[in-house]
Amino acid sequence: MNAPSNPQEFWRSRLKLPVYHVADAARYAHVSGGTVRNWHKPSNKPTPLGRKDPGEALSYLQLIELAVVASARKTGVSLSAIRRAREYCSKELKSQFPFAEYRFKTDGKELWLDFVEIVGRSGRGKVLSTSQHGQLGWTEIIGRLREFDYDRTFGVAARWHVAGRRSPIIIDPRISFGAPSVEGIPTRLLRMRWEAGEPPHLLANDYDIPEPHVLQALKFEGVDDAPGAWRKS
Repeated sequence: MNAPSNPQEFWRSRLKLPVYHVADAARYAHVSGGTVRNWHKPSNKPTPLGRKDPGEALSYLQLIELAVVASARKTGVSLSAIRRAREYCSKELKSQFPFAEYRFKTDGKELWLDFVEIVGRSGRGKVLSTSQHGQLGWTEIIGRLREFDYDRTFGVAARWHVAGRRSPIIIDPRISFGAPSVEGIPTRLLRMRWEAGEPPHLLANDYDIPEPHVLQALKFEGVDDAPGAWRKS
């Protein structure tokens, strides 16, 4: 098979490849590995992440769906409402990965979509409850899931602020092959070099990134931030 000639086509071609280990995906989303697998279990109806058992790896699109589910759960949306939302969007929008392709909002009880995403400009100012079979509401009472940035051209969540909006750590399939990174540097690489004995300030100088960003990357990778933890003997 010929490789995509366009760089944009190249990163899009990787979106469905199973490259995120279940344990890593669970850590990023702050859920258990068992929870990830349970959400993938086959059933008579699609689960929030689809029917197929992920084995030991998730694709980028599955990872983003996991992140949306976890984010919605943190706001108070029940798993049954999330299931209804995904079933509705899969059917009505003909989407295989709706949680990765559409920008959802929540009021803490339901998942909503801007009506404009479905009907175009005539839907401005209204939102549609995907977990209540298309009930309409008003945008002023709904808050967006803020961890995700969307590529309007390709209609997909192209960036996950995996540690929150205030953190420099992102997961973006266009950067470092989708690995968690800070200013283009994989967080795992920073941890490997730290474990080899290189202190954070030298890593910051080497990659020309702020030392606080290096420290956040190391913390994200599980390095204890207790006094003295950053210093290797």
